[in-house]
Amino acid sequence: MFEMMVAMDIGDEEAYSAYRAGMSPILKSFGGRFRYDFKVSEALQREATHPINRVFALNFPDRISRDAFFSNPDYKKVRSAYFEQAVKARTLIAEYDL
Repeated sequence: MFEMMVAMDIGDEEAYSAYRAGMSPILKSFGGRFRYDFKVSEALQREATHPINRVFALNFPDRISRDAFFSNPDYKKVRSAYFEQAVKARTLIAEYDL
């Protein structure tokens, strides 16, 4: 298993919800899932210079599945339609094999 821990500043919750609804079936088709997903009210310590209001762990069977998901044309369409307007900033906290 391969996992990514990501922190984001969501600026448009409605657009982010549409993004998640559109990308979730594609994510599932690559064996991916959200293992953890948190809405954060306060980040007590962070290296990122942007605010953080969402943290999640995104899990895949392996790195190849992760790469295939993020390069998938259907995923890229959903990302282009919703992600860019929804997310002000993002930080990859860590990537690791489980």
